[in-house]
Amino acid sequence: MRVLMIATNRHHRLMSRMEARPLPIGMAYVAAYLDPDRHSVRTLDLMFSDDYLADVENTVNEFRPDVVGISLRNLSNHSYIDPQWALPITKEVIDKIRSISRATIVVGGPAFSLLPRECFEYLEPDLGIAGDAGEAFAELANRIEIGEPSYYDLPGLVWREAGETVYHGMRCYSEFTRPPRFEDLDMAKYRQAGFGIGILTKLGDFTYPTGDAAETAEARSWRVIRPIDEVVHEVKDMEERFGLKKVFFIDNGFNVPIDHAKSLCSALTEANLKLHWNTCLAPFGCDEELIGLMKSAGCALVVMGTPRGDGHGGHVLNESRERMKATCDMCDAGGLHYTVSQSFGEPGETRESVEDKLDFIRSINPAMANLRVGAEIQPGSTLAATALEEGLISDESELIRPTFYLEPAVKDWLVDYLKEQKEQNPRWNLL
Repeated sequence: MRVLMIATNRHHRLMSRMEARPLPIGMAYVAAYLDPDRHSVRTLDLMFSDDYLADVENTVNEFRPDVVGISLRNLSNHSYIDPQWALPITKEVIDKIRSISRATIVVGGPAFSLLPRECFEYLEPDLGIAGDAGEAFAELANRIEIGEPSYYDLPGLVWREAGETVYHGMRCYSEFTRPPRFEDLDMAKYRQAGFGIGILTKLGDFTYPTGDAAETAEARSWRVIRPIDEVVHEVKDMEERFGLKKVFFIDNGFNVPIDHAKSLCSALTEANLKLHWNTCLAPFGCDEELIGLMKSAGCALVVMGTPRGDGHGGHVLNESRERMKATCDMCDAGGLHYTVSQSFGEPGETRESVEDKLDFIRSINPAMANLRVGAEIQPGSTLAATALEEGLISDESELIRPTFYLEPAVKDWLVDYLKEQKEQNPRWNLL
């Protein structure tokens, strides 16, 4: 059976001024699970397309797929200043395929998994899969190949029945035991496209805890921690096959747990890979040894988020800032560059708290500081409940479109004021 995989993400700006085109690593992992002895697989990445609908039409007409899997990376570009909604492009792609092919269209990806039912109803594919879909999509393709209509037991599946969207609320999960399939992707272009090729190290619902919880964050925060030898092998394979030495380790908190981070750095150094890599660092739980190991292993930049909340959040917020300041100081001492991201306009924001946040950014020495206006509202979050209570949204289904919370007390002047501050600080960006 012929299976075509399409990545529809075309957002390519990072920090508002840096061009960073992320490789569709999620699609590459899913494609790797398709059995090459049963299926002919092709991938189409729209990131570099000059005319993406023409590329879709030409590929579908030439390849004649039986199944098309579409990966939806983001719902938006996460910018209050220049919001861009991602779903219309994917909808155009699906409509184009419908006009020239009878292939079964399946949509998944991180963005789809946020609001599966709502995305399914807007995009109108044949099927959807919520969650990490490697094994689930491969099993679905196998069942479609043999004409097996009974695939509704697959976890994460979304479908239409008697005119109604059916989704049981489950998600599928992957073990990520197979290396990603990079065939058909323009690896030469991605080599020059920003932070580097993504390699998954850990995956889960890890968030930056505050207070005493920051000291006890450990392995249980993660759903997947890939074996270190697999990660190193994957890096070696990319170097040998594509000449790639620039990597972004996909990891919300590279340093948690710290022993795993140190072991990975040591393994990278022992492998003598001469990497240039970046990752996300939790703003706590570091020590000088780890910073030194990261630097020796080739880490060039880490991305950190600043503590949330206003400047009057009490001792918990102050302790979180002290931990982050200590982490930044260690990075400075170890010669490890870092960026920070700070949100403005969260519930309870005041002029005083805005100044407090700006003072904190001035107290550290980031390579780049991202000033994010408003807080993008995520389904099921406390902020979503606040938005419902205040009438900003009437239902969480509206969150398939870019929706931001901006504290009414600062809304009238915040954007103009932050623009002024940005002009005075060349290493600051406003999003």
